[in-house]
Amino acid sequence: MVFKLGVEPRNEYCAFELNKAAYKLVTELRPATGKQVLITADSSSDMRVAQATAAAVYTVGGVPTLINYHTLDEPMQEPPKPVLGASKYAEIWYNFAVAYQLYSPAYHAAVDNGCVYVELTGMDVDMMVRTIGRVDYEPMDEMKRWLYRESQAAQMVRLTTMVGTDLRMTIDKAGDHFWEDPPAEGGFPQMLGGQSGYMAHRESYEGVLIFDGAIWPPSELGLLRTPVRLTLEGGYVKKIEGGTEALIFERWLAGFDHPQAYLMDHACYGFNPGVTSPTGRILEDERVFGCMQFGIGATEYGSPAHTDGVVLNPSVWLDDTQIEEDGRYIHPDLVDFCRRMGAPGY
Repeated sequence: MVFKLGVEPRNEYCAFELNKAAYKLVTELRPATGKQVLITADSSSDMRVAQATAAAVYTVGGVPTLINYHTLDEPMQEPPKPVLGASKYAEIWYNFAVAYQLYSPAYHAAVDNGCVYVELTGMDVDMMVRTIGRVDYEPMDEMKRWLYRESQAAQMVRLTTMVGTDLRMTIDKAGDHFWEDPPAEGGFPQMLGGQSGYMAHRESYEGVLIFDGAIWPPSELGLLRTPVRLTLEGGYVKKIEGGTEALIFERWLAGFDHPQAYLMDHACYGFNPGVTSPTGRILEDERVFGCMQFGIGATEYGSPAHTDGVVLNPSVWLDDTQIEEDGRYIHPDLVDFCRRMGAPGY
């Protein structure tokens, strides 16, 4: 994680702005009025964010329950039993734990029970202020829907980068409910704004994919200093090349000794105007404005691991229509969304 000012850990840092962002979270992004709300944080979390959220929930008439527990070795693991018990009764679950609960047994049980799981893993004061408090969510949500709709209407997505990425994948017309409007009655995950995606046939990923922004997990990585080059064939990672960080990543994946840990899982666009560069915190790194992000490790097919990597400054085509060039959106509709959001450079 990168500290630019040297004052971020102090309680008074952006205290007013934090309270405003937490209020916006529980009134606009996922309204908590009258709801039974679980807030989880592990020993690696920024407790200022968790406490501000609990106070905001209580202020608007919700019932907050805040649980702080030790940091698990990896994301997606079963949490302590009191967390599991609380999640069964929660109507909303805001997660700030660094070792996130998304895709864990507790997450699946909560969602099956009608809970809305809001993934805010690793969020600190600085991130909450930039990515929630100071962002106009209406045009950002419109951009999310446009990217999903137009990507699903294409037959193929291709992306390249100046550092050597050249990747193709074909669109699965079945779509991805993750990016569609959620059911009114609950029972779904909700992610931080500034991300969209599409459903590609996993076996169709072919080419070279170079992560040059961030990879997490494993915990030894995060903000990348050297690119990690992946060769993909039939949707699987067949070769990992680069320097020390590539070696760490290769050994981490190999340690699971499971073929589906190498299977491509998803592709996403990142466009939160509050994120202009990666920091090593994957929640915001996935939303660096203009980036693309890819998940590896198909948990739906039994993979015991899942990791996410960030590609900076991509050029992207939907069939023959180019929508982005070197990290800058160039399609007129997308340019309009960017201007309405006040994104720098538009």
